Amino acid sequence: MTDAHRPVTPLLDKVTYPSDLKQFNDRELRQVADELRLETISAVSVTGGHLGAGLGVVEIATALHAVFDTPRDKIIWDVGHQCYPHKILTGRRDRIRTLRMGGGLSGFTKRKESTYDPFGAAHSSTSISAATGFMMARELGGNCPEGLGDAIAVIGDGSMTAGMAYEAMNHAGHLKKRLIVILNDNKMSIAPPVGALSEYLTRLYAGEPFHDLKAAAKGAVSLLPPPFREGAKRAKEMVKSMTVGGTLFEELGFSYIGPIDGHDMDQLLAVLRTVKTRADGPVLIHAITKKGKGYAPAEHSPDKGHARAKFDVVTGEQKKSASNAPSYTKVFAQSLIKEAEHDPQICAITAAMPDGTGLNLFAERFPNRCFDVGIAEQHGVTFAAGLAAGGMKPFAAIYSTFLQRGYDQVVHDVAIQGLPVRFAIDRAGLVGADGATHAGSFDIAYLTNLPGFTVMAPADEAELVHMVATAAQIDDGPSAFRFPRGEGVGVDMPERGTPIEIGKGRIVKEGTKLAILSYGTRLAESVAAAEVLDTRGISTTVADARFAKPLDHDLILRLAREHEALVIIEEGAVGGFSSHVMHLLATEGALDTGLKIRPMVFPDIFIDQDSPANMMKVAGMTTDHIVQKALDALGIASLDAQRA
Repeated sequence: MTDAHRPVTPLLDKVTYPSDLKQFNDRELRQVADELRLETISAVSVTGGHLGAGLGVVEIATALHAVFDTPRDKIIWDVGHQCYPHKILTGRRDRIRTLRMGGGLSGFTKRKESTYDPFGAAHSSTSISAATGFMMARELGGNCPEGLGDAIAVIGDGSMTAGMAYEAMNHAGHLKKRLIVILNDNKMSIAPPVGALSEYLTRLYAGEPFHDLKAAAKGAVSLLPPPFREGAKRAKEMVKSMTVGGTLFEELGFSYIGPIDGHDMDQLLAVLRTVKTRADGPVLIHAITKKGKGYAPAEHSPDKGHARAKFDVVTGEQKKSASNAPSYTKVFAQSLIKEAEHDPQICAITAAMPDGTGLNLFAERFPNRCFDVGIAEQHGVTFAAGLAAGGMKPFAAIYSTFLQRGYDQVVHDVAIQGLPVRFAIDRAGLVGADGATHAGSFDIAYLTNLPGFTVMAPADEAELVHMVATAAQIDDGPSAFRFPRGEGVGVDMPERGTPIEIGKGRIVKEGTKLAILSYGTRLAESVAAAEVLDTRGISTTVADARFAKPLDHDLILRLAREHEALVIIEEGAVGGFSSHVMHLLATEGALDTGLKIRPMVFPDIFIDQDSPANMMKVAGMTTDHIVQKALDALGIASLDAQRA
């Protein structure tokens, strides 16, 4: 976008850091918020990213930075989806059009990026715990370079479905120290929220207009200036007589203020100033907002407006992928639907990601067999275990990075009991713009060390179809199959999957000198590397492992016996497939023969956001890297040296 197409923002242009907001009166702050919304829309149209959440908190971000003294006061944005306006106000506007790009700004809060990001985030429901930690660090005299003032957590109603938020509130209410929580209630997480909590929040304002400041403070009368107190007391009694109000939060030890209009700067500024000067314990401010506020395409489709590709600001139309291959996510969903059509015991679970996991399609076909548990992976895993124990065939579709949140339940409630829960692990490997927080780097390692697990990875989208069918037939223990973000490679697709023999890989290409054993979707690069090596006289075998557990002992020992060198490649951290293969070879004495072996795993770093191709270069996982690793195993410096 050229400068000529950027919005006109005369007041926002005067803001480099939050302290610059102090120069404006309340009317001017409203204009700053309007300009901030335009700048956010403009920036995300160029970079892509999380649009709707940020637009919903423009006024909250502006008011917080105008009233409080950041970075001494700590604003902690839960998840961080909504932090783009905050970044614009905190010295990063000149880089805002580098969001989610290689070397650019993170799409989430990040401590290394700015002192105004006191706590990094990208997974949900951590903000109140972190804010409670900052609060107690203040009370105990913690040594923070910027100082320690108020701790303010901004958390969405979707994030409040996770138990961790209530664990934190329970603790903070017990400590009884000054802490501020802003519940940003837009009736949306990424998808519409589910459960009793959502219904409870809805009852707090259903059938009533937004409360004025008097009624807004019904749960925190003592915080108000004297002229407001009598009206607030009457409002509180009226609300209690209607059996609605902030009772849940008050029972947890918080003074409750709300609901207020989160887009009304007058209300926000008045409430925040009152809380800043008068609160002496934990306070929850319940603000009603609209996801995508101020941009019609995002308002009308808040779930699709959550995370967007680059788009046209005028029409909202997103740029389309040039690939004609189906996405792995869609292939999984369609394959599961076909299996469920033949098996009424198949059901599906998602943790607040029906669109992201493709289970929205399953839910349309089988609404009574699809369950969205909210942002509650721990509950989701154990719920799936209960379904399995009850004779159902549950598929828990959870991103690799999010399944980490339910790992204790995977171990204790699923694996130890040997229950046939099927884990469909989306976003395996490196994920591009979301960076290290969303990378699926560890699931191979953390699942293959669990007794009784079957762990699979398809090499392409057709193999994924077969692995869905395979998982549907595994009834004697837990299983998992992982697949990456994005489109497949464009292979011919089967009409329906055929179960694969458990623990059996396949030879894709025969050779005699070198073997490449691939687990997952680096198979195409492995074949390409083998073709390069073949042209230089290095006859190369390529095998697709398919299973990390149980291993195909016969295949692996044959590769070791019949080749001089073995290269093993997987899209995961050390400790996974390669480690198990090397353990097998060592145990069987295959290394005693002089076999040269080279594992290729992710490096021992968190890889920053970039294009997927560039991230694979950093990880050392390209075709060229495989070729060089093979030459290294054979003691050849380069292809040129080998030719000479």
